[in-house]
Amino acid sequence: MTKDKDLIERVARGIAASPTTSATPPGRTEKRRPATEAHVEAINQVFALFRLNYHNQYYAAYPDAEQLKQIKKLWLESLADYPVEQILRGARHAIENSEYLPTLHRMLECCREGIAGLGLPAPYDAYREACDARSPRSAQDWSHPAVYLAGRDSDWFFLANNPERLTWPVFRQHYQDYCTRVLRGETLAIPEEPALEQHHPEPLSTEEQLAALKKLRESANL
Repeated sequence: MTKDKDLIERVARGIAASPTTSATPPGRTEKRRPATEAHVEAINQVFALFRLNYHNQYYAAYPDAEQLKQIKKLWLESLADYPVEQILRGARHAIENSEYLPTLHRMLECCREGIAGLGLPAPYDAYREACDARSPRSAQDWSHPAVYLAGRDSDWFFLANNPERLTWPVFRQHYQDYCTRVLRGETLAIPEEPALEQHHPEPLSTEEQLAALKKLRESANL
C-alpha cells in the first residue's frame, strides 16, 4: 500500500510540474490548437497501452474515473504539438525503456527523443529556425528538410510579416504533417531551385570596342 501511495504522489508531482516542463517555451501565451479527433484517439490508445503494461501501477495512479478524464485532458493539451504517430511512438519508447508508469513530463521527453533520433527538431525549435532563415532559404544549412518544407508551405512572407499567434499554428500543422511522413519512413529532400539562365554575349572585337567608345564620346559632347 505504501508503494502504491508513493507512486500516486510521484505521478501527481509529474502532472504538477508539467506547465514548466512542457514543450512550450517560456514567454509564449498563445492558445494551444484545438484537439483533433485523431489526437483524442491517440491519447486513449496511450492510456490503454499503459493500462496493459503497468496494470497495478495504472490503477493505483488513476483510481477515479473523473480524475482520469482530467488527466487525459491535460495530456491531450500538452501533446497537441506532436503528430499522432510520434505520440504513439513516445508511448512505446516509454514502455520499452522503463518499468514505471511515465509521468507527463517523462512522456514529453519520450516524444522529443522519438523525433530527435530521426534528426527532427522539436516543433517550436523548427518554427524559430524557419522564421530566422534568410534568403536564399533553400541554400541554408537546415537541421532537417521537414523544417524547410514546412516553412515553404507556410509561406515565407507570411511567416516574416505576421505575429506568432497567427504564424505558429500554421507552421505547426505543416511541420506535423512532414514529421508524420518521416515517421512513416519517407525520406524528405529540399528541392533544388532552378539556376537562373546566364547569358554570356560574345566579346566585342577591337574595332567594335573603338566604335562604341567613339559613340559614347560623341554623345557626351552633345
